[in-house]
Amino acid sequence: MNPRRTSGRAAAADRLARADRSRTFPPLPVRPGARGLFAESWWGSAWLDALETAALDSARLARGRTYARDGHVDTINVTPGRIAATVRGSRPRPYSADIRLRTLSDQEWDGFLDAIAAEPDQLTALLAKKLPRALADGETCLLPGPGDLVPRCSCPDHGRPCKHAAALCFQVARLLDADPFVLLLMRGRGERELLDDLSRRNAARTAHEARAHTVATTSPPPQGQGHEGRPATPTAAPGTATEAAPGERAVPGTTPTSHGVLARVALADRPRPPLPPPLPAPPQPGRPPALPDGDGLPFDPAALEFLAADAAARAHACVTAVAPPSPGFGRPPVHSPFPSLPPWEDAIRLTATAHPTAGLTATTRALYRDLAAATGRTTTDVARAVAAWRQGGPEGLTLLDTAWNPPAGDFDRARSALLAADLPSLRPRHNHLTDPERGIQLRFGHDHRWYPYESEPGTEDWWPTGPADSDPVGALTALLAR
Repeated sequence: MNPRRTSGRAAAADRLARADRSRTFPPLPVRPGARGLFAESWWGSAWLDALETAALDSARLARGRTYARDGHVDTINVTPGRIAATVRGSRPRPYSADIRLRTLSDQEWDGFLDAIAAEPDQLTALLAKKLPRALADGETCLLPGPGDLVPRCSCPDHGRPCKHAAALCFQVARLLDADPFVLLLMRGRGERELLDDLSRRNAARTAHEARAHTVATTSPPPQGQGHEGRPATPTAAPGTATEAAPGERAVPGTTPTSHGVLARVALADRPRPPLPPPLPAPPQPGRPPALPDGDGLPFDPAALEFLAADAAARAHACVTAVAPPSPGFGRPPVHSPFPSLPPWEDAIRLTATAHPTAGLTATTRALYRDLAAATGRTTTDVARAVAAWRQGGPEGLTLLDTAWNPPAGDFDRARSALLAADLPSLRPRHNHLTDPERGIQLRFGHDHRWYPYESEPGTEDWWPTGPADSDPVGALTALLAR
């Protein structure tokens, strides 16, 4: 056997095992106006009983319940012995909360799995996402008792639990309602791993029962008689073949048994239904969850949020740009809505699109300072470039620093259109139409749109102002109305 192939299979199996022991759940939907019992299943209620019995402050539990009901708990990650999530409180940055729970030993798992293998109904219930009481209350205790749940949180509240950890516990009860395998994962093993182990145990149990049945049926009866005094039935001599099912070869020395589906029939190629159509793209890209602050992290949480928001916006633009396939012609080629940009332009694009409606807040000031220091520009240069990008994207940024000479046509006709609309006369220079006395200017782009600018009268400190317009009259009218 090729050792490289063996190691590759082992690595793939290891990856599957690690993936099976980690499950991530998106934020659960808000439960507006929900009152009464928070968990719907008896095992979910037992989970909350363990929390409430050991809690030292019922007021914190009530606030945690409200946090959970109002959707303050973000994505939940479940691994053996630990449930973790970020919980949004009253501060801008969420807190990191987790709940610890002891995992089962190998001996406890053996007893638990043997109990399931001995009672197939219990496995049927688990596969139906139900937790049988007999299984949970057996020799291996699955559900936590008082004091088994160990809450932790990065908030300054030293309550046990604090409202953030309590909110996480309440949401975990909802996960348990939907899937008791989440509880088994907390106790140490994933769903695929458990089902594979149960399959091996069931196969071993079936083989053992088949051998016992064979020994019982082939033991020699009393001389001349079969079981219960009936005449003995001649048995097949060693080396002879018994009757086989149609299409199967008889196997020497075997007895007829029930037959399933032949492998070649089960694996034969057959027509399959077409895939369902893809879901429509959402109207707007989603926003990533806010990340908590942490000491000693190898990255800046705000920068990671920044890049995640940009990745979501780019993915949304790419999905929206894909045209539906034409009948008989397939899907037309897709051109990326994000052409390759130089570092300066891409940095301005990121800054302008990550927070498209943000004004000059403390956060944006710090962002502008960092970008200016990294690119050797001033913060004023960065702010002006961001305004130009928001005004017209790459073309708006190009017009900020570059003048060009447009050919005769739209640019020349614009002055006549402005005069006919009884608007101020603007002086042409390159692709600019300017009234320095009023501090207003229109810049004509390569995309045949007009970009309004304004400045303090008598200075040359021009700033992009308002959106671009394909009509010079509309662009100047909006600029004068400011």
